[in-house]
Amino acid sequence: MPVSRTATAETHYEDRGSGPVLLLVHGHPFDRTMWEPQLDRFSRTHRVITPDLRGYGLSPLGASPGSTGLDVFAEDLAALLDHLGVEDCVLAGLSMGGQIAMEFHRRHPGRVRGLVLADTFPAAETEEGKEARNAMADRLLAEGMRGYADEVLDRMVAPYNTHAAPHVHRMMCATDPVAAAAALRGRAERPDYRASLAAATVPALVVVGRDDTYTPVSDAEETHALIPGSALVVVERAAHLPNLERPEEFDAALEAFLRSLERTA
Repeated sequence: MPVSRTATAETHYEDRGSGPVLLLVHGHPFDRTMWEPQLDRFSRTHRVITPDLRGYGLSPLGASPGSTGLDVFAEDLAALLDHLGVEDCVLAGLSMGGQIAMEFHRRHPGRVRGLVLADTFPAAETEEGKEARNAMADRLLAEGMRGYADEVLDRMVAPYNTHAAPHVHRMMCATDPVAAAAALRGRAERPDYRASLAAATVPALVVVGRDDTYTPVSDAEETHALIPGSALVVVERAAHLPNLERPEEFDAALEAFLRSLERTA
């Protein structure tokens, strides 16, 4: 598998297809394989890049002070695009990946041709949320990933979408708990992205699973209302991972968005 190396990061990634670039950013605690259905479909019409974020999948965490901020992940993505000679892309992220996409857009707006935010939210963390994320980080360091994965599987993947559950559970259990804890601590200190989204000038698509309890439809509606001219798609019979639970419906929404960008261009 190809790898991009900088002084501070080693990013493993898949790079398939040709044409306009679509960069897909996975959530926590997953890896690039959560985008397998989209990689297979959209690499027929686009150059699709799916990295393992630092500490996830094959990408090592590297030196870490115990917290990996969203800014670190965003700059890793910028370095990967530089390594590949990619000037701009359609940037899509789910959950934590969506927040990384928002951070990337805030830092590098000129490199984003279109923004796709799936099952995510832009507000800064509450004090209660910070405590919960740091407590979970402590727990993962003490206990590992298996117990957490068992507990949250039915929220990540709706119980009626059993076809997606084994893959999701494997990804969670395979994640390095040290990296997962560092990401949780970093997300606890994230900035508020509502102002940068409200000022966005790129086309945007907001997607959410109807039965997502982590980032409910109301969060997606608020995000949609923030971004001028954005589109909102609610995927029925899906929870937090509609791209895996209902790939045909998710892909139809993404394909329509990508085609709208081509017409605009």
